[in-house]
Amino acid sequence: MRLSNKHFFLAAIFGGLLLGAGVHYVTKPATGGLKTVTNWRVPAWPSLTGKASPGNMASFHDAVVSALPAVVSIYTEQVAPVAGRTKDPLFSQLFGDNGRFPVSQVQTNQGSGVIYSADGYIITNEHLLLNADRISVSLSNGKRFEAEKVGADMATDLAVLKIDSDDALPHISVPTDYTSRVGDVVLAIGNPYDFGQTVTMGIVSATGRGNITDTPLQDFIQIDAAINPGNSGGPLINPAGELVGINTAIYAPDSGAQGIGFAVPTRMVNYVIPQIIEQMSVKRGWLGLQVDDLHYYPDLAARHNFGAVVTGVFQNSPAEQVGLRRGDVITHLAEHPISGAKQLILRTSTTRPGTEVTVRGRRQSEKFTLRAELAERPR
Repeated sequence: MRLSNKHFFLAAIFGGLLLGAGVHYVTKPATGGLKTVTNWRVPAWPSLTGKASPGNMASFHDAVVSALPAVVSIYTEQVAPVAGRTKDPLFSQLFGDNGRFPVSQVQTNQGSGVIYSADGYIITNEHLLLNADRISVSLSNGKRFEAEKVGADMATDLAVLKIDSDDALPHISVPTDYTSRVGDVVLAIGNPYDFGQTVTMGIVSATGRGNITDTPLQDFIQIDAAINPGNSGGPLINPAGELVGINTAIYAPDSGAQGIGFAVPTRMVNYVIPQIIEQMSVKRGWLGLQVDDLHYYPDLAARHNFGAVVTGVFQNSPAEQVGLRRGDVITHLAEHPISGAKQLILRTSTTRPGTEVTVRGRRQSEKFTLRAELAERPR
């Protein structure tokens, strides 16, 4: 089946767009609905000093001391027009509309973020910044800055802010190649309910989770560390104090789930954030395939242990140019095993356009190896 580019949007995001029941982003909701803000006062977060007790191998104090100075609180304002009302009959006679008149109130929101570089770039969640008219950032030492939104990636719910400081800022350590493992100890840091810097501990419960939020590219780390409203955009760190993820979503209490939170992994952060800083947008690789999982095709599943089934090829795409066909089973991309459709989409979407990749798979009983140059994913 040949697919035109106009069908791309539905085909490319074939399985991960529905908002999971009971899933909440962990931004603190505005309390009391709309309210006018006249002054913000943020208490300085207490500094941490000292070292772990000798012989206390269970303490993660050093990791916390390393990471905490880079964690920030983010506050947003959105001007929301509402209808005011006067009881003065003269006003109604003069201006009509039953005494109603337009006024503006300010809706506030609060979340967390983490300083990415000494020159003031900050990582947070895009959903925290939506429709914000004003953004401010409070550092761990209590200093307050107005922030500018540099850019965002709706596909991963990641965003970048910039603040201007005369001094070099403490920033989080970001490993270039890190993969979380089930059972790894992790620490979630943020400002839940605007209480101040808070650290909770847990383990990695699962990796590669999808169908959690309404973002199209999902490869979440599932954790059991407690995260609460206000933690959104804050860092998830390992016992070395390194960034392993950005906290994004929790299951709501009314869903019956407890101890279930999600974070965007560092490997996604490493692909998205530098591009936002450099070009204010994210470019993604694209093969031009519609794919599905093997288990939907019993005949193919009986012959293949893993892979993604090609169900369609887009016109004039890299896939069409190298001869991929409907019914092919792709087992490897750039020498990485492909377990299913989601993994193939993630691999191509986190590879730069213009990269030449090896595509390995099977066509009926025959193995094939092809070389394809990824195009830029259509927007």
